[in-house]
Amino acid sequence: MIVGLPRETFPRERRVALTPAAMTTLRKLGVELLVEPEAGAAAGFGDESYTAAGAAIAADRDDVFRRADLIVQVRAAAANPAGAEADLARVRDGQTLIGTADALIRTSSLVPWVERGVTLLALELMPRITRAQSMDVLSSMATIAGYRATILAASHSTQMFPLLMTAAGTLKPAKVFVIGAGVAGLQALATAKRLGARVFACDVRPAVKEQVESLGGTFVALPGGSAEGKGGYAREVGEDVLKQQQEALRTALADCDIVICTAAVPGKPAPKLVTSQAVAGMRSGAVIVDLGAESGGNCELTKPGETIHASGVTILGPLNIASDAPRAASEMFSNNVLAFLKILIKDGRLTLNPSDECVSGTLVCQAGETKLPAVRDAIGPVKAPQQSAPSGSGEAVEGDGYSLQRD
Repeated sequence: MIVGLPRETFPRERRVALTPAAMTTLRKLGVELLVEPEAGAAAGFGDESYTAAGAAIAADRDDVFRRADLIVQVRAAAANPAGAEADLARVRDGQTLIGTADALIRTSSLVPWVERGVTLLALELMPRITRAQSMDVLSSMATIAGYRATILAASHSTQMFPLLMTAAGTLKPAKVFVIGAGVAGLQALATAKRLGARVFACDVRPAVKEQVESLGGTFVALPGGSAEGKGGYAREVGEDVLKQQQEALRTALADCDIVICTAAVPGKPAPKLVTSQAVAGMRSGAVIVDLGAESGGNCELTKPGETIHASGVTILGPLNIASDAPRAASEMFSNNVLAFLKILIKDGRLTLNPSDECVSGTLVCQAGETKLPAVRDAIGPVKAPQQSAPSGSGEAVEGDGYSLQRD
């Protein structure tokens, strides 16, 4: 069995889905790795590091898709709209793709992939259960994002983070407020605390108060009570509650030097928690780093991918911030993928067990069928794929009702 590793083609994407260190595990699983030239170069992993580890370098991208049974990407299908059409032409019936796929965000874009007959497993849908923690790419990338957001804020701030007592006087520590105490928020808070700032955080899930305080932060409760949804994630609140939260934050942010926004609701636009009035009430020189920019932003004034200035406040809307630390992010992503492959590959063959939550929770489509209820409800019935002859010769490998071509 061959696992294919293409180079990422999403604009400014510097991560790679598998690092050379993955070869140790892949060998134990009985599979080979076929790498597109320069696939890991942007993350600091040259072709020579892959070949030294035992991987093979393909002739080109077409060669990877033609020969591989399983394709692993950071951004697959709908998560790579810039390169989706070209890759769709390369995949073959029965081929399996694993990667983040924006399955609940760009759902309609998945239709041609279903029609093509590929098996697509979307890593961002990994269930939030104990045994899946090692496969959770969202948490891994959120860890990177939270750290990077704090560093980004520090580089744009007019205020230094730590308390400094010098011959020239005493500098007060910066006041950092984190909105949303999930993985990214907690990492942002912890990083700011390590830099010497006074840290505060809010969340609609009161259960995270203990985690905030364990990191040295002060928890700020928001109006409306608990809004904890399925799997421990936050859920949407009503318009009245949202207005109460906006007002509470307007007051809380008035004397802050740094605000880091990380609030998110799975499959929904980012909640608008920081209003333009709140920004106008902040002190001049303050900085907002909005990690919700990719889904619209937690701040009303955020412009995704841009840095703007309003009322003396700098507002950053970074996109794909985990890619700004490509080596570390790739190492974490690769480890998540390997943990998943360990339950998918048995004796060198792909075996998808539909009774496994990690499989059923991430399986978007297979053999022309949408398997995920949320996707099926959104896109409706899809026509059966046209069968085409596989490239190359080989035997069909069967496993629990799923089949893939093996060279």
